[in-house]
Amino acid sequence: MNTVNDPAPKAASSWPRLDAARVHALLSESAEFAFLDVREEGLFNSGHPLTIVSMPFSHLETRMAALVPRRATRIILMDQSDDGLAERAARRLAGWGYTDISIMTDGLEGWRKAGLEVFAGIYVPSKAFGEFVEHRYDTPAIDAQELRRWIDQGKDMLILDSRPYSEFHNYSLPGGIDCPGAELVHRVFDLIEREDTTIVVNCAGRTRGIIGAQSLINAGLKNPVVCVRNGTAGWHLSGETMARGSRTVAPPPSPKGLAAAIEASMRVSKRFGVREIDTAGLRDLQADPARSLYFFDVRTPEEYEAGHIEDARSAPGGQLIQSTDHYVGTRNARIVLCDDNGVRARMTASWLNQLGWTEVFVLTGGLSACGGALEKGPEAVELLPPDAASGVERINVLELHRLLAAGDAVVVDLANSLRFRTRHIPGAWFAVRSRLEDGLAQVAAGAPKAKRLVLTSDDGTFAAIAAADAAAASRLPVSVLDGGTAAWAAAGLPLAGGLENMTSPTDDVWYSPYDYDDLRKSMTDYLTWEIDLIQQIEKDQSLQFRYFPPAAL
Repeated sequence: MNTVNDPAPKAASSWPRLDAARVHALLSESAEFAFLDVREEGLFNSGHPLTIVSMPFSHLETRMAALVPRRATRIILMDQSDDGLAERAARRLAGWGYTDISIMTDGLEGWRKAGLEVFAGIYVPSKAFGEFVEHRYDTPAIDAQELRRWIDQGKDMLILDSRPYSEFHNYSLPGGIDCPGAELVHRVFDLIEREDTTIVVNCAGRTRGIIGAQSLINAGLKNPVVCVRNGTAGWHLSGETMARGSRTVAPPPSPKGLAAAIEASMRVSKRFGVREIDTAGLRDLQADPARSLYFFDVRTPEEYEAGHIEDARSAPGGQLIQSTDHYVGTRNARIVLCDDNGVRARMTASWLNQLGWTEVFVLTGGLSACGGALEKGPEAVELLPPDAASGVERINVLELHRLLAAGDAVVVDLANSLRFRTRHIPGAWFAVRSRLEDGLAQVAAGAPKAKRLVLTSDDGTFAAIAAADAAAASRLPVSVLDGGTAAWAAAGLPLAGGLENMTSPTDDVWYSPYDYDDLRKSMTDYLTWEIDLIQQIEKDQSLQFRYFPPAAL
């Protein structure tokens, strides 16, 4: 099936159309549906409806099954301006068995013309929720200057970093201990010996620090708890130096610490209306063909890989709250959480309830509930079958090196622009899969003597998935580099960096504040955006966060 050169005209569309006003009205209803933006992630970041989920056309095969697992789910697709991209995505989804697909008329431009709010950024609902929590619960915060004074004074305090280890290891506050998200309540009781020790929680910016500090407060700790206003970004902007390469991690709880954590999580569970479900209830939900279910293991990735319940996906609790739409693509779906002792599942469920999810359950008994042997290894990614690329061969690094030396090949790199900027095969062209027809036309014009087009990506996997699209769009024979750019590097062959031979703007992927040359400006802009979200969401009304007053204890 040719899915590159077949942008059927609007009049011939077989997909129902919904205007923006109708889609916006659906957001206030309780029925399930998936509202998906099929543009590239960078375009999504530049502007989108508040509660739409990023599902780039380029990555449908690798992300769609996890984000929208139920094939009968009602799906509404949006592109930039009804420009054919949503049509192409609809055809692919239909080929994979999705049965209820509509397209929003005129795409994002139709949404704008209807006078509806457009939001920049990614994970906006979760980011806005962090601001909501700080405002409604008055989460205590200190700025970087105050933290510096405390450090200089030798204040009795404990600095806990609520980010995943990889982020923490890259950069952190001096003296910080990594204790990500849902691990805070789980591990904190063994870290404090005195009730007057102040607990300081931070993240890279704002959200995870706010949620982390408020988690400890909600859990009833007697210690003073504060978050660092603006996190490591605020620390950097104040002129301080971040620590690099720290390996200090909060240890798993002792029996005594775990007993205290379980007791605290039960208090939180009662206050925030967390519901539990047994194994029979879970099986009933899994068997219901009319509803979508997301079953998450909220422990650390390392624990998940050591053993997890079959069909459970890995979603560390803190990250699930920080980026809910990265894990859940269906509005109003059911969510079941599990862990090994209930602490992290209950804490995560309490936040999902406040985020506005109405059917969230904790699996009673956790890992032991299902009785059978646990699965081992990382989460299996369900790959929806890409179009078959007939005639596309794989070549190895040595063969590519020979072809390039002879001037007989041109390399097209389908890695994202951030990775291409960091390293690529010298002379390679950068292209975006969803724009391959135009991109490969530029390559052909720029390398007129080439006799073969060779696709690469980080490890070659994504290049192989996109091979059929390239073959349909290319006048040259197409090959895939076996092992991708990683194999080229492993062979000791030279690599280049920077943005050269670009067939597309760098709007294919989100650039974090740390990815820009002017770090001070990008951090300041990001923090301003995050703080201003609380005012903007009040104009949209498609999110209904829930406030639980302390008196509910």
